[in-house]
Amino acid sequence: MKKLFLLFLALGAFAFAGEGGKEMIQAYSLAGAGIGVGLAAIGGGIGMGHTAAATIAGTARNPGLGSKLMTTMFIALAMIEAQVIYTLVIAFILLFSNPFL
Repeated sequence: MKKLFLLFLALGAFAFAGEGGKEMIQAYSLAGAGIGVGLAAIGGGIGMGHTAAATIAGTARNPGLGSKLMTTMFIALAMIEAQVIYTLVIAFILLFSNPFL
């Protein structure tokens, strides 16, 4: 992890140096936005899977609470999906109105 951090730190020096700085910043913003949305989607998918699994297990243990568990699950899924949407908004900001330029 430390080596990866140092690699990105070294690549950042190239982004802010010389004549091609604007293009490099745009390229790194594009890469950062893609990686960020990808990681958010992976995390959201894992979270939604755990939520659905816990709801199914809870309903199997106590079928009488199925409707309450489903309501709670839908609220939790909305919260998880909101985090992915926030990441998408930040990615759009990096792509279209880049504050680093």
